[in-house]
Amino acid sequence: MELPQSISIELIKTLLDEKIELSTADYKKVNDNRYYLDLKIKSGKTYYGINTGFGSLCNVRIDDEQIQKLQENLVCSHACGFGDEVPKEIVKIMLLLKIRALAHGFSGIHQDTIDRLIFFYNNDILPVVYEQGSLGASGDLAPLAHLSLPLLGLGEVNWSDAKYPTSEVLKHYELEPIRLHAKEGLALLNGTQFMSAYAVWSIIQANALQTQATVIAAMSLEAWDGKAEPFSELIHKVRPHKGQIEVARMMRNILKASEMQTYEKEQVQDPYSFRCIPQVHGAT
Repeated sequence: MELPQSISIELIKTLLDEKIELSTADYKKVNDNRYYLDLKIKSGKTYYGINTGFGSLCNVRIDDEQIQKLQENLVCSHACGFGDEVPKEIVKIMLLLKIRALAHGFSGIHQDTIDRLIFFYNNDILPVVYEQGSLGASGDLAPLAHLSLPLLGLGEVNWSDAKYPTSEVLKHYELEPIRLHAKEGLALLNGTQFMSAYAVWSIIQANALQTQATVIAAMSLEAWDGKAEPFSELIHKVRPHKGQIEVARMMRNILKASEMQTYEKEQVQDPYSFRCIPQVHGAT
């Protein structure tokens, strides 16, 4: 599936089971941006993080023949995460978000690098990333460093239901490690794909739980011989809170084909816990 310019959470759920590709327009932006950056480097001027050191070494000029090594060292030096491994489904979302971000053509990324990330994504070669160690104020440096290590043939990946050294998986596919070009280490490490992937994954899980909770509520109402009257559209128009209206609509749709709803009502009023389901579930 060709990646659109903007990805919704609903689309991410679909894309996780699809192979992806970039559009011709995306590749043009990536290559034009890289060409512009290369011209800047050839000008001989000094640019932070491209031909200088980082942080307090910002005034230290790096020799041209060391520029590639600078970027590789940047990735390796930040790959210092620890703790539990990030779940594989979240790592795959990280890859997807990183690919989409780089494909906008603002980071100076090289086409070879983004193509290798797409290859990892499409073949479920998922880098081993650790939960702890990120410096969130400056982006997800440590997690994104671990996400990027396999590009260099380093680190480990989850692939084919097992964990392997990246070098073994690259050998299986007859691939060589990527040599990072100027600025690519910065492009790979700058970003919030770690925290964004967790947020997306959490929302996807929460939406699933939300739906299940409402289905269970409808089943429980039926078990009590309760009626759908409290979920009437007109009632919820009085206080038009979006979530409340949506849950009331879900309850009506679940119950509309129920034969039990056609039976004569026996109790004067159903329990309060059933009648306030739209208000409570709607808030979440």
